Amino acid sequence: MAGDILDNRGRGTAGFTWPAIHPEGRKFGAIAAAACLVGAFLGGSLLGWPLAVLTLGVLAFFRDPERVTPRDDSMIVAPADGLVTLICTVNPPREMTAEDGSGQPALADVPVTRISIFMSVFDVHVNRTPIGGTIRRVVYIPGKFLNADLDKASEENERQHFVVERGDGVRVGFTQIAGLVARRIVPFVKAGDIVAGGQRVGLIRFGSRVDVYLPAGTEPRVLIGQRIVAGETVLAVLGQTPLIEGVRQ
Repeated sequence: MAGDILDNRGRGTAGFTWPAIHPEGRKFGAIAAAACLVGAFLGGSLLGWPLAVLTLGVLAFFRDPERVTPRDDSMIVAPADGLVTLICTVNPPREMTAEDGSGQPALADVPVTRISIFMSVFDVHVNRTPIGGTIRRVVYIPGKFLNADLDKASEENERQHFVVERGDGVRVGFTQIAGLVARRIVPFVKAGDIVAGGQRVGLIRFGSRVDVYLPAGTEPRVLIGQRIVAGETVLAVLGQTPLIEGVRQ
């Protein structure tokens, strides 16, 4: 049947379907629709049409399209839709490197490549895990609401850290960062959960950013200014040389 994707090997059939609305956004859509009806009743088209556009915008923000994730355990895929705004070498956040009682840190405190992905209000805001494995750490940090495009937003804004461990022990960290408009980070998973690569793990409301910390020695395969797709775009391949040279800044 059109719309059914049977596997990731080019078999099956697919057709266009309208993206689903994530349950987290349905209440906001209902509130906007109610406001639209009240506005149309009290103010006619002068209020009705702008509020109708607002309702459609809210529903579009919470859209949750299906994605086809590469079934290759060596691939690290993008956790968010958006624009690659920064690729740099940094140490992971202390929340990822501090010992939490398990006897070892989630990530080693050594320089690694960080890829920052900025999501505008027009991008899909459902985030996905870059690799499959076990969620080893989920840490929420309250903070400010600076422009998510600023580098210091990684350390000052409201944010939520994840660390995922593959079956062979390789770990990837990534962080959801709230922005100017965003005021709520919603997790879908907790520490100890087992996830598949590209599985939905959380959502940030209304404009934000996601940072990905590649394993040490792993080179990125994306460029600053490139638009990427959550769950589909390959950020890096473990154990292989990069396709694109000179992407570090």
